[in-house]
Amino acid sequence: MKTQDEVNFNRIADAINYIQANFKNQPGLEEIADKVNLSPFHFQRLFSEWAGTTPKRFLQYISIGYAKKLLKENDASLFTTALETGLSGTSRLHDLFISIEGMTPGEYKNGGENLSIDYSFTQSPFGKIIVASTKKGICHISFYKDEIIALENLQHIFPFATYKHAANVEHQKALNIFNNDWNELNQIKLHLKGSDFQLKVWEALLKIPMGKLSTYGSIAGHIKMPGASRAVGTAIGKNPVAFLIPCHRVIQSSGVLGGYHWGTDRKTAIIGWEASKVELTAGIG
Repeated sequence: MKTQDEVNFNRIADAINYIQANFKNQPGLEEIADKVNLSPFHFQRLFSEWAGTTPKRFLQYISIGYAKKLLKENDASLFTTALETGLSGTSRLHDLFISIEGMTPGEYKNGGENLSIDYSFTQSPFGKIIVASTKKGICHISFYKDEIIALENLQHIFPFATYKHAANVEHQKALNIFNNDWNELNQIKLHLKGSDFQLKVWEALLKIPMGKLSTYGSIAGHIKMPGASRAVGTAIGKNPVAFLIPCHRVIQSSGVLGGYHWGTDRKTAIIGWEASKVELTAGIG
């Protein structure tokens, strides 16, 4: 006899398979719920608990994955991409990309064409970093070992942008964070490219005070998606602005530090350094 958890898991698996097979028809909540013999309300709650996102959001992820493939690999027009994805027109495709990717479908297709990016290399207390910015603000900070690879990684994110090796005022403001109070973060402009979910997670990270730590579950709760701890971890791993967006301040609920894109040794060093800075400031005060 199957347990209730097994029954629920099978229902969600069936729902996911149905969405993946029928996304071009853009099925609604009631249609998907009916396929797994649940009321729309119960299905919405159950799906969110098991999948870490809503059925509508999951459908959007499937849809945009297909749309991105058409735009990049098939060089399809925006209109054709919208229709092939099951959307009524380019306006809905536009809304989908803005919601998930934080950019228009045209911007995604041209890979940052007409975007001018200044980048510079420098030394931080925790190793060498590359800093990059557009006219809107800082778009990329990453620790690196090899300058060539660091630049190639940046160019992979914005493949058609124009690049200039030059430090600017925005770079200096960002680097000053190693010396100044984190309360001055509002002086630093950011130009972030990410989904609506990723942007919410990164915004939540900015609210973790220096010297304090949070957990993946706490961040999920903060953005009002308590069942999305795993998705939060994935979004944190995609953080494009090292140190400045403090993903290093998030640890596992067990107290284990957890992973860090730029190495757990560096994460340990940053956490310890920040704690000592806070202690020193408190002692002076």
